[in-house]
Amino acid sequence: LLSPECLRFVAELTIAFQPEADKILRLRKLRKVQLDLSGDLPGFSEASAHVRDADWRVSPVPPRLRCRHVDIGDLSPCDTERFLQALQSPAQGIQVDFDDGNCPTYHNQIKGIYNVYNAVRNHFQNCPPISQAPVLMLRPRAWNMVEHCMMVNGKEVPGPLFDFGLLMFHNGQLLFQNQSGPFFYLSKIESYLEARLWNRIFNWTEDKLALPYGCIKATVLIENILATFEMEEILYELRDHSAGLNCGIWDYSASFVNKFGHRPEFVLPDRSKYVNMEKHFLKTYMDLLVQTCHRRGALATGGMVALLLPENKDSAIYSSVLNMVTRLKLLEIKAGVDGFMVYDMGLIEPMQQVNGNSHLHDGFTVTPQDLLTMPAGGVTLFGLKYNISVGILFIEAWLTGRGHFFYRGQVEDSATAEISRSQVWQWIHHQVRLEDDGRMVTRLFVRSLAQGIVGDLKDTIRCQNARDEQRLHTATSMFLEVVEKSDFPEFLTTYLNLDHTFLSSQSQHQQGHRNKFS
Repeated sequence: LLSPECLRFVAELTIAFQPEADKILRLRKLRKVQLDLSGDLPGFSEASAHVRDADWRVSPVPPRLRCRHVDIGDLSPCDTERFLQALQSPAQGIQVDFDDGNCPTYHNQIKGIYNVYNAVRNHFQNCPPISQAPVLMLRPRAWNMVEHCMMVNGKEVPGPLFDFGLLMFHNGQLLFQNQSGPFFYLSKIESYLEARLWNRIFNWTEDKLALPYGCIKATVLIENILATFEMEEILYELRDHSAGLNCGIWDYSASFVNKFGHRPEFVLPDRSKYVNMEKHFLKTYMDLLVQTCHRRGALATGGMVALLLPENKDSAIYSSVLNMVTRLKLLEIKAGVDGFMVYDMGLIEPMQQVNGNSHLHDGFTVTPQDLLTMPAGGVTLFGLKYNISVGILFIEAWLTGRGHFFYRGQVEDSATAEISRSQVWQWIHHQVRLEDDGRMVTRLFVRSLAQGIVGDLKDTIRCQNARDEQRLHTATSMFLEVVEKSDFPEFLTTYLNLDHTFLSSQSQHQQGHRNKFS
């Protein structure tokens, strides 16, 4: 993978676009400071009204992208066994995730890229050729992540450029020749300027690799409240490279805390009880995304089903989970989405049978107030403990090189970890009171709950020795450090990726892999 030619390509890509990427991150900080200091709220910009008012449509997507009914989500490609199962599945697509569902250790990134390399070349036995397998939707890391193991001109390479560069250099031509790509997901975009940057990266790459203009297609995940006000502009910037927009619940909800968490009117209630896609601020966001996409000829895809089916298909719990998933996905289908994702592959075929009629009416008006009004509700002891548990378990998973884990019958990843630690930070910051008994959520209270929870979490992760227990205690300390800070760390994954404890554990894992294969 790391041939001189490939490294030269990634280096040239980095030299061409790292200055713009750095500027994008500075503009994010500037925007947040401006909102903080002014107390203003985002809205639909007058400066780009001409884009929203003009008559334009995105370029048509290739035939293999036109049916996106059920994709497999959160698939970390370094998990070879699961990756092969996905290639053999009846899903329409696979979200090959180097971001949220993946822990970006150097070993995981390289192994994942190598598995994609082999899949594109039909090297895996008993898997269909890439032209017939579920289409690969490659999801590089977001702009907040860096690759520690490659430097260009004395600076670490941005994570998305490393992932994108290697994936395109080795697979772009073959995917195009097999009419199966190259297709991407773009994470955590906050403005149309970031979409414009990606479009320039796509143009440069197509030119460098002698690929036809517009052959790269990308689905943008609208998982930030600021991006919601620029969906049309984002589509416009990527109009020749667009595969549509995607909506999800937890990263999007966490972005409210990220941008406005210090304001009392933006205290987000207990997500386990009061936050779901039926709430007005989320339903409006999904409706606006669907309307925007369909007016511009783009695909609108919904979120991922995190629930896991029990093994016993005859059990009442199995029926209950399936009914719950069906009801939730019917809501999205009725809103007009063109497809959605599942984690559990057992849900693929049942969800492909789910049909409904869209009730979305074109021409409805969405106001900033619709998108910015928090749902009513308080904080429960259960919800607080649940958020603490998810946050601790996610950090523990990262310390072992895993990007997701299973807890209480569903898969948890960085998106649920982000909303969990965001809510705990916000509830401490505003000293909210539990609706159960009126106790105030303080640093000391959260610390005591975390220490009490650790015993139960030992069983969850099946601690087998003192080293496992120490890692869990380390994860607990790191979680408390994050939620007790006066200032809100923008991304948990960035915080961890720069933390000495994680970097040290990553070095140990890499040494272990070297010993294993030497």
